[in-house]
Amino acid sequence: MADNFRLDELLDRLHATQKDLEQEFDRLLTRRRKEFKYQLRRGRVVFEKNMRRLQRQYRTGLWQYLTQANLLTLLTAPIIYAMVVPLMLVDVTFTLYQHICFRVYRIPRVRRRDHVVIDRHHLAYLNAVEKLNCVYCGYGNGVIAYAREITARTEQYWCPIRHARRTPDPHHRVEKFIDYGDAKGWREKLPLLRKDWEQADGAGKAAND
Repeated sequence: MADNFRLDELLDRLHATQKDLEQEFDRLLTRRRKEFKYQLRRGRVVFEKNMRRLQRQYRTGLWQYLTQANLLTLLTAPIIYAMVVPLMLVDVTFTLYQHICFRVYRIPRVRRRDHVVIDRHHLAYLNAVEKLNCVYCGYGNGVIAYAREITARTEQYWCPIRHARRTPDPHHRVEKFIDYGDAKGWREKLPLLRKDWEQADGAGKAAND
């Protein structure tokens, strides 16, 4: 019990620090928006006209960009871009999965827009290829994060047990999971964990998204 108390205490401190960190990031982002003269209007990035003209001065022309690329970059590009096919498959299948199964088991659904964020193509200092690369990376990493949260909620519902050994970078829901080997805790805590969605995206809003 003492070990669990110590762990809970450390987790509370970690959460408090994370909250402070998020608030500081929000303040920093607000300052950066003023510095680089852009706003978000209904989720869309809008730069001041003068700032867009300034950004274009730093853009590398498309022909120059392509001619400066090395041969290996050109040869591997089709392989890199081809990965969008399995990424789209993950996107579609995980979306269908949660919209069907999460409704049945009353698990709050993950809001895709919270994870798949594509906005860097609005930057005027990027040429067409660089914008395409940024869209690709934003989509790919967003889909993986989206799928990870869906599988994390699935794990919380069906098998919220910590592993016998520590794994690198576990998802945040593992904190509330039951200890490995705790048979009594499994029977007592499983029904509670199947209702504990306090940290779900947007709290109850996700279920109505």
